[in-house]
Amino acid sequence: MKLLSGNSNRALSQAIADHLDAPLTKAQVKRFADNEVFAIIEENVRGEDVFILQSTSYPANDNLMELLIITDALVRASARRITAVIPYFGYARQDRKTGGRTPISAKLVANLITRAGADRVLTMDLHAGQIQGFFDIPTDNLVATPVLAQDIKERYARGDDLMIVSPDVGGVVRARSLASRLDADLAIVDKRRPKAGESEVMNIIGDVQGRRCILFDDIVDSGGTLVNAAKALIDQGATEVSAYISHGVLSGPAVQRITDGPLKELVITNSIEQPHEVLNCPKIRTVSVAPLVGEAIRRIANEESVSKLFD
Repeated sequence: MKLLSGNSNRALSQAIADHLDAPLTKAQVKRFADNEVFAIIEENVRGEDVFILQSTSYPANDNLMELLIITDALVRASARRITAVIPYFGYARQDRKTGGRTPISAKLVANLITRAGADRVLTMDLHAGQIQGFFDIPTDNLVATPVLAQDIKERYARGDDLMIVSPDVGGVVRARSLASRLDADLAIVDKRRPKAGESEVMNIIGDVQGRRCILFDDIVDSGGTLVNAAKALIDQGATEVSAYISHGVLSGPAVQRITDGPLKELVITNSIEQPHEVLNCPKIRTVSVAPLVGEAIRRIANEESVSKLFD
């Protein structure tokens, strides 16, 4: 087994390598003067089981091209099997046609990764579960719920006042899974989205009066949905509101919104490498998914069950 990292999140790649007690394979991923991506694998990988560690987060197109070009380099170097390990799968929110003459970009990206030569994909908390079916190769979709649930258990005393809240109807299944693990009640925020990147809370489904609420979702981007949902929950009588999110995209004014808003705390995983602005925000905390991803890699390499990690 060999581990190879692109440039998107080298800290997570190193943490995964440390968990597996396996060094990162020597490689260079550079840019030519015109910003073309160039990759060279500096170790022999012929006949090896290789795992490429690369989130396709911001800058999404650069990181995606790195993944494709590294994959092509490994194919031409005669690697036996290539697994694309993508903790955060960019373009996942473009999983269906939202209007006339619009693309399904998640399917396009899946095709690109497959045609580049990847033999399987390992990712985490896809925005929509059906994206697994966009790939024509085996695809494992890990969930960060066990990691986040453990953090909640350590940080929050047990009590009947704890309530898990889905920030929209589409995330109910995900939120119900966490609520079941914590033996907590579930509430739902009913919202509408006038346009991309904006949301408006219409109603709260469930009684949150006197409750400590935890918003649970897969992605936080501009932060508008979370802040609006937190305000609505406080207005309905919640005593405090925190948020646990798998992928902290945190673009544009997100950090400022979190800082100024009513959220007590935002907890994200390290699936995406964060700038200093996020790391230095006192309201944002990061938990590591390196042990989860590392264990999945070990199981794939040893041909063991990955689904047991969901228990």
